[in-house]
Amino acid sequence: MQKPKPRYKNVMLVDDNEIDNMINQKMLESVNFAEQYYVHTSGQSALDFLENLVKRESAAELLPDMILLDINMPLIDGFQFLDEFAELDIKIKTDIVVFMLTTSINPSDKERAEGNALIAKFLIKPLTLDQLKEL
Repeated sequence: MQKPKPRYKNVMLVDDNEIDNMINQKMLESVNFAEQYYVHTSGQSALDFLENLVKRESAAELLPDMILLDINMPLIDGFQFLDEFAELDIKIKTDIVVFMLTTSINPSDKERAEGNALIAKFLIKPLTLDQLKEL
């Protein structure tokens, strides 16, 4: 049986928990969700990666179509990441869909995420096949 065509070219996972990243990537790969995955264990490394891509001529081919972003990370949390992400080139912000993927059940986190125009949806970990169908 042939695998379905990937829905996305590039997907970025940003979570300080390496096990969560591995599980999420394996789940995404199991349904052939994307052609390529970028995995970052800190908000800063993800921002640095995006800033470096913007400087390249081939940026459009390499930029993630989607970011799955955790909230609770050391140094730069998901919301701080979004503040810095908002400062990047305008085209990047319009071409990349951001989903908050977190263990946080704090109502204020959900409210804050839903109030942020850069976040398409607030998802609770673990990532499930039903959630993927909605993305």
